[in-house]
Amino acid sequence: MKELRNRKNKQELKQLLYQEDFPRKTISFYRYVKIENPQELRNTLYAQWDSLGVFGRIYLSYEGINAQMSVPTHNWHTFVKELYAIPFFTDVPFKVAVEDNGKSFYKLIIKVRNKIVADGINDPDFDPSNTGNYLNAKEFNEVLDKPDTIVVDMRNHYESEVGRFEGAFCPDADTFKEELPLVIEHLKGQEDKNVLMYCTGGIRCEKASAYFKHKGFKNVYHLRGGIIQYAHEVKEQNLKSKFIGKNFVFDERVGERITDDVIAECHQCGAPCDRHVNCKNDDCHLLFIQCEACETKYNGCCTPTCMDVVALPAEEQRKLRKGKTKTEKETLSVYKSRLRPNLKDILKNK
Repeated sequence: MKELRNRKNKQELKQLLYQEDFPRKTISFYRYVKIENPQELRNTLYAQWDSLGVFGRIYLSYEGINAQMSVPTHNWHTFVKELYAIPFFTDVPFKVAVEDNGKSFYKLIIKVRNKIVADGINDPDFDPSNTGNYLNAKEFNEVLDKPDTIVVDMRNHYESEVGRFEGAFCPDADTFKEELPLVIEHLKGQEDKNVLMYCTGGIRCEKASAYFKHKGFKNVYHLRGGIIQYAHEVKEQNLKSKFIGKNFVFDERVGERITDDVIAECHQCGAPCDRHVNCKNDDCHLLFIQCEACETKYNGCCTPTCMDVVALPAEEQRKLRKGKTKTEKETLSVYKSRLRPNLKDILKNK
């Protein structure tokens, strides 16, 4: 039996991707549905999609599926036919990328998790199916203009930093799990107002809207299809985009431009910039905003410490990484993420 995972290294896979002579379509979709045996389904889907040359990052759990994918256009109809043949995925709606160069993913990853979106909710009385009201782009704009409306960004702070709806409350959190209690606390006493929420493709808002209703909010709405679908509808219907800047995406593109507004700045020099990069130090990989001038100045790194590491021979770098436990790496990741907005001050003191 063919092994249901990819063993090639990152560099080789990326090289193969850029050598492809056919187009791809980047899509995302999700569905909350009870899956009895997600591991068995995972193996079935991997075999099907690998044979079609599909790349992407997919999460399965007992509560459903969350998928971001790159599908060869010549295999698109076969992909849809096979997916819709699975009863609980029939007619699942796809969100098509706003900007797409066909190089969003370079391998296929399908993982089984406890939840498709980690939420930290352990309340047995919570009903995730009791969601808020869906709004399309036109309806969302209309409700957004009402004086008794609050709009909430249900994404991580590094996502809202480069693009957001005008007037949105953007929680300072790194995860959806952290956001939920922060937003509930922020909106305390405003349970009768219209609460509009949005996220990238809709999956986080689907659950958040139900949780807000569970917590006593009366008028809860969420953007159908998220920012991705909103951008398409705004263009198709010639509407004003009240989302400004870039939509952060979790693939090789990192972001797709919705409007020409640049609302963020380089974390190192403060120049207008909304270009996310990962620190070149493999033991860091901090996601931060770096302009091209600072990329040259700091060799693609976030701090002089990381520059020193990158300057070492590859074998020495591997020795530094070797031996760190998963907990140590996760602790470092959280610590580094809190450095992100303070890089400019850190560099001044060097």
